[in-house]
Amino acid sequence: MPKELIRQLLLENPSQLDSLFADAMPADLADALASFSDEELMQLLPHISPEMLAIVVQEFDEFQANRLLSMVPTELALEIIEAMSDDDAVDMLRWLPAELKERILSALPSDSPLRNLLAYEEESSGGLMTTEYLTVRPEWTVEQALQVIRAEAEKAETIYYTYVTNRSGRLVGVLSLRELVLAPPSAQIASIMRTNPVQVTDTEDQEQVAALFRRYDLMALPVVDENGILKGIVTSDDIIDVVDEEATEDIQRMAALQPSDTPYLSASIFKLARQRFGWLLVLMISALFTGRIMLRYEELLAQVVILAVFIPMLMDTAGNAGSQASTLVIRGLALGDIQLRDWWRVVLRELAVSSLVSLGLASVNFLRILLLEKYPLEVALVVSLTLVVTVVLAKLVGSTLPILAQLVHLDPAIMAGPMITTIVDALALITYFKIGELLLDLA
Repeated sequence: MPKELIRQLLLENPSQLDSLFADAMPADLADALASFSDEELMQLLPHISPEMLAIVVQEFDEFQANRLLSMVPTELALEIIEAMSDDDAVDMLRWLPAELKERILSALPSDSPLRNLLAYEEESSGGLMTTEYLTVRPEWTVEQALQVIRAEAEKAETIYYTYVTNRSGRLVGVLSLRELVLAPPSAQIASIMRTNPVQVTDTEDQEQVAALFRRYDLMALPVVDENGILKGIVTSDDIIDVVDEEATEDIQRMAALQPSDTPYLSASIFKLARQRFGWLLVLMISALFTGRIMLRYEELLAQVVILAVFIPMLMDTAGNAGSQASTLVIRGLALGDIQLRDWWRVVLRELAVSSLVSLGLASVNFLRILLLEKYPLEVALVVSLTLVVTVVLAKLVGSTLPILAQLVHLDPAIMAGPMITTIVDALALITYFKIGELLLDLA
């Protein structure tokens, strides 16, 4: 949306802004509004309906959303929040600074479902769900159910699924819109509904919810309490956000960063530095062990100086081999392809793979050192044998550490990249010097 056009209309013909904004794509309008000053934004807001603002605010990042909701009167902020679906409104309220959040909450009606939803943990199924869904009774006919759906559909988050509850609110079945439309009007809901629907409790972690969506190809998932009472539904758009969020977290952890959901350009320099400093400090201190190992074998290096030439290659290869294995295992754990009980299968597969890979690498390396670089046979043997042992060790460490992390309820992603590299670097050096002592007879 051309910002120059908006500024021109604001100065010359403000009334045309109403129709311009009403027909705009929310994402385009959000991009345009984010570029205006606070003063200009206050002049533009009266030309945008609360319903459109509710969609636009959801397109903003955290900084821009806080900025807009902070500058408008509490009444308008409340209108914007209430125009959102319940789950989106709860997410937005969690974003807001404490003072602004309290100001909006104090204006909310006492019976607002948002108050109950905010009581759930943010990363639980209850924290993801919306209370805007369709329900029918098992004793109703299809015709009665369709009448209710027509009357209530506008308020529902999705109409593709209709949930069947008994008089106490317990979930007893589910129907798709297709099944309802194709059923005879006189048929009873109990006779056509699917019993035992896939469901989740309101305290389940969001990663488990995402796993159910992936396993059963769902568009929505009912959320029940411990007694089976239907409390809400989680929809696929929320799960897309969860998958994106979890993937971002894993990538950050794998890069030795403290996870953060603040966009890069919106985060302060100090926050970015704090996000990185902790893990870098830990890894720096742990890397001192490699220095201690080299110091321990200083005499060997002094006698056979040429061994030092191959240290970077051995450490890099070991680190890369470990990272390859850890990446595959972490991804398998995240998708549910690998379970804790599969640890022995992972170990056996990595033993086989690493044996083939290490023998290939060692063979190429042996010929290169001996024939191209013209180093002594003993040096070629030491380096090549070290490659075999360290690649096998690195792949075993890289594949088992993520499983061990999950076993003790840690995120497997922390056992990746820099962490694996630090561990296998030390193993590579110890192996190198031990083999050097044995084959070069310098112990």
